[in-house]
Amino acid sequence: MNILWLLRMARWARRPPGPRTVRLWLVVIGIGLALAGIEFLFGWPEALTLEPRRWIARP
Repeated sequence: MNILWLLRMARWARRPPGPRTVRLWLVVIGIGLALAGIEFLFGWPEALTLEPRRWIARP
């Protein structure tokens, strides 16, 4: 593990984030999980799927 991550964890242990910041992170994680769950249940829409590109070799 990087020493900077250890220092960041130590700083968070000494001064934890406020309730507003924790709530923001929980909302962001919840939205991400909800989107992943919807994608898992219903699949990815065909209209949003990109077609593979064929690269043309330059002479």
